[in-house]
Amino acid sequence: MLPKQPKMEGPGFTSGPGIDPAQLARLGSLPIKARVIVEGALSGLHRAAMHGSSVEFSEHKEYSPGDELRHVDWKAYAKVDRYYVKQFEQESQLTVYLVLDASASMAFGGGGLTKLEYAGLSIAALAYLVIQQQDKLGFVACGDRKVETLVPPRARTTHLHDVLGVIDHVMTKGAVGDESPADCLHRISELSRRRRALVILASDLFDPDDETVRALAALRAQRHDVSVLHVLDPHERTLPYEGLTQFQSLETQHKMLVNPSAIRRDYQERMETFLTKVRTTLSGAGVDYHLAMTDAPLEATLLELLVARSRLAPGRRAS
Repeated sequence: MLPKQPKMEGPGFTSGPGIDPAQLARLGSLPIKARVIVEGALSGLHRAAMHGSSVEFSEHKEYSPGDELRHVDWKAYAKVDRYYVKQFEQESQLTVYLVLDASASMAFGGGGLTKLEYAGLSIAALAYLVIQQQDKLGFVACGDRKVETLVPPRARTTHLHDVLGVIDHVMTKGAVGDESPADCLHRISELSRRRRALVILASDLFDPDDETVRALAALRAQRHDVSVLHVLDPHERTLPYEGLTQFQSLETQHKMLVNPSAIRRDYQERMETFLTKVRTTLSGAGVDYHLAMTDAPLEATLLELLVARSRLAPGRRAS
């Protein structure tokens, strides 16, 4: 579907050096950052079609009375002096729910962006792209009752300004609560009973009861399209600290004084077990899973998601 695939490297591939996430965070307003991420992700693609939107066409047919003039291929007319109409693979407008986990664990940052900042920028870029594709954009913030928000899906260009404003507020005021994103995902399920939707969650998936993973699998079982950006900080994966260190839970008052070198190997094994379990469970349920480390260029993370969605079989397309 993509005439030329970008170069992919490592678990979260990159398409070049990219923009350092910390540098990107200093660019200015959120709309500017979102546009820069999207333009960076699409710069290496000949054709980037969002899943479900009517931007791809399978063939042409000669124009006949009654065909819509907006589908006339004027470039073809200029070449052959005859009117041809693009026949689109899908004309239905897609409803997209972007879900941002703003729980306290997302406040962690090992020296670069916090997970909430990285996830928020990723969701903002996706919002920008969805509105560009003229699909319906809805936004849900979860995990912290102070910022829990549901922005109903709309496709107007002005809607992007409203959504980005809410995302900016969540990135600034969130990361305090300890609620699971599962309740918000169940709410989306209720709101989308009559029409399938694309749901994209950005979260660290730190849920001791696996409620979020089960909720994602349930959405997929209901024939919604579901993608996950599993946002983690590199320090969470490797535990690089040295010397006696006190760790404090971001969601409770629990503290622990440990020597990281004494527990590092066991910690890393447990972390890899957690990642394998999440990835296997979600992939087995038909959910698109993407591990997004906060030191990876944001445009590379977005590009990986777009390429994965472009490869979906026709049966996975929402209607």
